[in-house]
Amino acid sequence: MTTNDVAAGESRARLEENIQRIEDLSQRLVASLTNRKHTPPALNGPETALYAKAGQAYWQEMVQNPAKLIEHQVQYWGKTMQHFADAQQALARGQLKAPENPGRKDKRFANPLWDTHPYFNFIKQQYLINADTVLQAVENIEDLDDLEKQRLRFFAGQITNMFSPTNFLATNPDALEKAIATEGESLVQGLENLVSDLEANNGELIVRLADESAFEIGGNIATAKGEVVYRNRMMELIQYSPTTETVHETPIVLFPPWINKFYILDLKEKNSLIRWITDQGYTLFVVSWINPDHSHADIGLEEYIEEGYLTAMNIAREICGTKQVNAIGYCIAGTTLSLTLALLKKRGEKLVKSATFFTALTDFSDQGEFTPFLQNDFVDGIEEEIDQEGILPSFIMARTFSFLRSNDLIYGPAIKSYMMGETPPAFDLLYWNGDGANLPGKMTKQYLRGLCQRNEFSEGTFEILGETLGVKDVDVPVMSIATETDHIAAARDVYRGVQKMGSRSKTFVLGQSGHIAGIVNPPSKNKYGHFTNSDLSDDFDSWRSGAEHHAGSWWPLWEAWLKKRSGKKVPARTPGDSKYPSLTPAPGTYVRLKAAKQNQ
Repeated sequence: MTTNDVAAGESRARLEENIQRIEDLSQRLVASLTNRKHTPPALNGPETALYAKAGQAYWQEMVQNPAKLIEHQVQYWGKTMQHFADAQQALARGQLKAPENPGRKDKRFANPLWDTHPYFNFIKQQYLINADTVLQAVENIEDLDDLEKQRLRFFAGQITNMFSPTNFLATNPDALEKAIATEGESLVQGLENLVSDLEANNGELIVRLADESAFEIGGNIATAKGEVVYRNRMMELIQYSPTTETVHETPIVLFPPWINKFYILDLKEKNSLIRWITDQGYTLFVVSWINPDHSHADIGLEEYIEEGYLTAMNIAREICGTKQVNAIGYCIAGTTLSLTLALLKKRGEKLVKSATFFTALTDFSDQGEFTPFLQNDFVDGIEEEIDQEGILPSFIMARTFSFLRSNDLIYGPAIKSYMMGETPPAFDLLYWNGDGANLPGKMTKQYLRGLCQRNEFSEGTFEILGETLGVKDVDVPVMSIATETDHIAAARDVYRGVQKMGSRSKTFVLGQSGHIAGIVNPPSKNKYGHFTNSDLSDDFDSWRSGAEHHAGSWWPLWEAWLKKRSGKKVPARTPGDSKYPSLTPAPGTYVRLKAAKQNQ
């Protein structure tokens, strides 16, 4: 028997083994898909009326202005035929190579074969021609209002992204090269990754972005020292241990968003805002929200305000022996902090000395990139899901956010995991991003209908807890931090809400980068700068054009502002007291509750 015979026999054995593994995985795949729960069709795309109206408008344009649409079609046909003719001529001459001009650059097509191999280059260029034509066709439709066109533009983009040749094995050179190099092992491992993701999410396809085995909450992330000093059905209240001998008298109570977990502010020591605040000499309390299950279906913004915000503030005041606190709200928690401040104004209670908002919206008159998801068909679908489940499962929110950056957060990771069989990276930020939370049914409806769709808080008509609230009722000194590239809370929308607040003292800061990196921006990294402008009288564009750029983090600027509102120095406080003893060390128990397991 020759060496070649032995090698062939080993290769055959590996092939048979992989075939058997594929059969086993296929059975698991079928089983996991049968466990998938029904979700309302409206959550998977716009109602068919949008496409029907777009089609009608397209044909009306054809009748009224045929020359314009014929020109568009002729351009497409011309580009396609020329592309095909060039390839045919190259083949006829025996030149099996890509053209000298391989087409425009696109990070999806980073493999050199997209430019040098005639097969892959032909596919890439034809895809780009097709995608451009589809998107241009949307732009050419004139009998649609701006909202409908914005939605159609978004969903057309999603369709063209989905049909990228990189998303299919036969037209992805990276995946094919790896499959050959590994004798098909990468494809088997990719199928294993696919099945594992489906099994972990009750049959829903949610691409795992990070290696979950690499992180332990309280082990190598969320490790700042502190104690849980209070717990109710809504939250655990963590008081962090001091790192200085003296602290400012007025404590800080920080409210993170309940869509995700609070430890984005304490991922690791070097970029922990929680550690940095305590190092500056402040007593810091942080709310860790419950991850709601079906028993929280009737929890509304009322409970978040009364059992969350007001309770946390009052306990912090009791423990520290102060009349007031300084409050921070991040994202949706900032929106709700503004509701709380307006309610306190109506009640004549002065619990809060100052308020800081991180990327927090209070005016939803422009819904920005979320416009496609805040129309009645999609919100009706969410309400149908809530009526069925009692909660909005975390995967729906995760999927919605991911579609805003589908190539980066869906297709790119799926290609690496499912076609190339790679293990997701050990990246703490992506681990946090995948550690989502469910939302209570009642609260979700209030937020989507009352705040987002009807913009009642901005208009001064939001009714809650026996009061009618408006953003103008917010009258404490405020600092609002927005970020330049935030696709969740656009800076111009944050700015517009701050303008409407009734505070005499208002500071608006624009950080560079986005929703997370622009906030978690420690001074030690000296990475992203920020902009300031004390004149908030004009629109955002005027504010931005007159703003001064500062290198480095905005954290020191904020701390200097906060220090003036934090009182004298007092001896450092150890967490809790006789009335509020330690229940468990930070980061507590609520932060460890996983949404996926609660949905099973």
